[in-house]
Formats: sequence, C-alpha cells, structure tokens
Amino acid sequence: MHVLHVVGARPNFMKAAPVMHALAKREGVRQTLVHTGQHYNANMSDVFFQQLDMPQPDFNLGVGSGSHAQQTAEIMSLFEPVVVQSQPDIVLVYGDVNSTVAATLVCAKLSFPIAHVEAGLRSFDRRMPEEVNRLVTDQLADLLFTPSADGDENLVKEGIPAHKIRRVGNIMIDSLVRLLPDTDESKAAKACADGFESYGLVTLHRPSNVDDTDSLKPIIKALSNISRSIPLVFPVHPRTRQHLTDLISEDRQDSFRLVDPMGYIDFLALQKSATLVITDSGGIQEESTYLGIPCLTVRENTERPVTVTMGTNVLVGQDMARLQDEVARILAGNGKTGQIPDLWDGRTAERIADELQNWRSRSDSPSHDN
Repeated sequence: MHVLHVVGARPNFMKAAPVMHALAKREGVRQTLVHTGQHYNANMSDVFFQQLDMPQPDFNLGVGSGSHAQQTAEIMSLFEPVVVQSQPDIVLVYGDVNSTVAATLVCAKLSFPIAHVEAGLRSFDRRMPEEVNRLVTDQLADLLFTPSADGDENLVKEGIPAHKIRRVGNIMIDSLVRLLPDTDESKAAKACADGFESYGLVTLHRPSNVDDTDSLKPIIKALSNISRSIPLVFPVHPRTRQHLTDLISEDRQDSFRLVDPMGYIDFLALQKSATLVITDSGGIQEESTYLGIPCLTVRENTERPVTVTMGTNVLVGQDMARLQDEVARILAGNGKTGQIPDLWDGRTAERIADELQNWRSRSDSPSHDN
C-alpha cells in the first residue's frame, strides 16, 4: 500500500508524524510526504520536522503565503503533477488548512482515494475559512477519521454514509503524549518564564482577533489588566511584536512578556507549566484539556465543543470583562476542571494504521486514468 501524506502548516506536522510512525512499522506500506510550504518560516516548519522525527519531504512545493484563493490555487497547480507521478493508493490530508482542501480537490478530480484525519469538526461559522475547508474536504473524502462523537454526528447530519466514518480519537494527543517527557529539558521555556513563580500563557493568531485593530486593542488592554494579577507570556511573531508593544502600557511590560515563536517541545513545556491559557487556537484548546489546564478561548464558537462540554475550555468570545472575570475565578481556585475525552490516549495513529490496512484489504487497487 502506497500512502501519500500532505502537510502544509504546523498543526499538520503534529498530526501526520504519529501516523507516519505507525505506518512505518507495518509491512508492505510505502509512504510519500508532500510539504506544500504553506508555512515556510523555519520556526513554523523545519523545526517541527526535526522535533517530531519526521523524514524530510519527498516533495516541497514551496507555495508560501498569499490570499486564500492564491494559496489554494497554487497548491492545486503544483500538487497535481506530484500525485499523478506518485500514483498513491490513498492520500491522507490533515486538519483544515488550505493545503488540506487543495489536495482534496485535486485528488477528487483525479479519482485518488482520500482519507481525512480530524474529520467532522464544525464551528458552524462559515465566516471562518477553516470551516469551509472542513466542509468541502469531508464531502469529498472516502475515509473520515473523527476525534470524538460530535464529529460522527456532524457528518451523519451532512449526509456522509456511516460506512465512511471511523472514530479513532484525537491524533494531536499522540504527539503530545510522545513528546511530553522531553519538555523537562526545555531551556527556552524556562527562559521565557524566568522570574515568574506562576504565569498565564497567551496565543492569538486568528485574523478576526489580531488583524482588526478595533478588536485587538480591547484584547490587549484586558490582557494588560490581567497581567497585574498574574504575569503573561505571549509567543508572537517578531513582525507583530512592535505593534503589540505599542499597545501594552509601559508599567505592564515587565509582567506582559512578548517572546519569539518556538518549536513544539518548547511551547509544550511552557504550556504544561502555565496556570492558565488564553488562546484562539483549536489545537491548544485540546492540549490544555489533556493537560488539565484551564483554557479561556477568545472566540464566539469552537469546532472542538468536547473541550467545553468535557474539558477545561471556556468560550469568552469578545467579552473582555468576562475574560478578566474568568481569570479571577481561576486564580481564586474556582477554575473549570474537566476530564480527558474518550480515545484521547496516544494510540490514535495505531487505530488509523489499522483502518487503512483494513480499507486496503477490502479494496481493489484503483486505476487512474488522467
């Protein structure tokens, strides 16, 4: 069985790595790795390949940044000859980035079978580009690997045949479980929090939060206020650091620390020792739930509702008064406690490998006429 993996952004690497490791232990499996280059900065790409023990890509499309239309079109154009040349038995796409939907569209038109890892997640907000990517990918995929029961339910409601759906658990947790022991040696994390007895961790990247100054200013003002009660560490891209620094009051800059982006192990080390997390990232909602750390999400909705219903996550939306109230509640010892959802056990990749081999054994090798 020839499996072709498509990755393009940091979350994809963390999802693909354990699947590649699991398949590498199986007889008769050949793997090809395509990196679209959607994230091309070394901190966003190369370091993750190293830390996750992934092989160097067989193909690097080098797409880089651009508008959603430009990036998706460029990936499709460059990926098509690669998949035709490679002739895989099945193509694995991960998550909800532009690389995911672009590869899916190409494969669907060429009749290459598609498996979507992390299928069925829904925010029900089509203003989010990721939601559109998820919806399109799931309609076209042949195998849909879901992380939780709500994913199954969403797919069935959308008319996906039940025989295509496989609940396998949360692949992100596989990488977390494997690398968690390595975080004890992280000097970078210790340096970021140096001098703080406790701290909150902040990550913000959604355009609706950081690209709109009218939205960003009240968030930074609220975070500055919060830093009076607990210091905050905020990994942020250098190109936006100065802009944020200008929004942070001078008397708060010692306790509201902006740091450079970091690799996965260093960030995980910083996260596991945090008192609380303030984020708009889907993956961090999951990681904080697994780690048992209170998480406050600066979004009106989440495609990972299990982190709210079972985990440690609270949606605060754009209500900065509520954000500050929730922080105060956590610091008073009344923060939300949760539990780890079913199948978030570090063995999701093995279940995916089993399902792929079962699928292959039931399928005749398809021919692809182009």
